Amino acid sequence: MEEMTKQPVAETPPQKKRKSGLFSRLAKIILVLAFLWWFNNFTIKINKCKITSDKVETKVRIAVISDLHASKMSVNNSSVLKKIKKTDPDFVCVLGDMHSNGAGEDEKAQSLELMTDIEDSGYEVYFVLGEHDDRTTKYVDKMEAQGIDVLDYETADIEVGDTKVRLYGISNAYFSPTFDLSHEFGTPDSEFYNILLAHIPNYTAYEKFGADLTICGDTHGGVIQIPFCGPAYYNEEVLPELIGDSENTYDKGLFSYDGGYMFITSGLGNYPIPLRFNNRPEVALLEIGAE
Repeated sequence: MEEMTKQPVAETPPQKKRKSGLFSRLAKIILVLAFLWWFNNFTIKINKCKITSDKVETKVRIAVISDLHASKMSVNNSSVLKKIKKTDPDFVCVLGDMHSNGAGEDEKAQSLELMTDIEDSGYEVYFVLGEHDDRTTKYVDKMEAQGIDVLDYETADIEVGDTKVRLYGISNAYFSPTFDLSHEFGTPDSEFYNILLAHIPNYTAYEKFGADLTICGDTHGGVIQIPFCGPAYYNEEVLPELIGDSENTYDKGLFSYDGGYMFITSGLGNYPIPLRFNNRPEVALLEIGAE
């Protein structure tokens, strides 16, 4: 009997299999990177920070937002408002740069609408200008007409239960070598828990002024935070907390000074493009309790 000759089975060329697998893995990597980019730049967290003081009888809860840089690529107004309502603060501090240089009327309206929505929800809003905000009288008047309290070298007194709070607001975009807040405000009144609102951090000048708490924005939290290493770049230094001037790296969070604290929020937005990593947009909630 003749042996039957086995015919070889046709197989897919190995080269095509390898290409198909490579494209599949590449697509998965792109999807993961896209999700991480979206999560780090467009999802909002609540950042709680607790402080104590012997000037406080009734706990004070302050919601802080900053640096929205309103545009089609910024976080959604309704998402910000939802987080603020969740914190249920006694009042809200807005620290400037809610739109960007050269913003159109749509972007200005977007930033103003967020603040008026907060007001309409029953929370008093105190605002200080950043270097990007429209500083014209027309724009400031429009905010104040909507019930937003713009503190441009002005103060506001607030009572939260048995605690007396005084806010000091400044609108500096730049600081001279002789900058001294005591020339404008004198010495903070010891009967109040004194809070300075300023867009740009200036640790030395604010410590000298002596408010119990200074609240700032501007830094965007260093934008890119390397795990265990701090900001990738800050104040013209690469990895300052690791190999640079770590003592003067004021990127975000709570910093103590003689007689008080400076808190820097990482803010809500991005400028000029969304590049946050390990540093999500935030609504900060500062809880100031009895010592």
